[in-house]
Amino acid sequence: MRSERVTVSLPAELVAEARGAVRRGAASSMSAYIAEAVAARQVRERTLATLEDLYGGPPPPDELDEARRTLRLAPPAAAV
Repeated sequence: MRSERVTVSLPAELVAEARGAVRRGAASSMSAYIAEAVAARQVRERTLATLEDLYGGPPPPDELDEARRTLRLAPPAAAV
């Protein structure tokens, strides 16, 4: 996959956590950490779009909550 250099500004707390993940070996680099986060967001958005297609609109919040509990997923993070 071809890479492209971009510049972003992030809250200092997020940068510190990402650097910690790299130091612990949870990510090979800051770029890898950020790329993984962006990819995960894209998967979530595509999944929600698919659900909206199936439901003919946004899925009911109670059904999303039940699915998250069943799949043992964390509650949705606040939009950044």
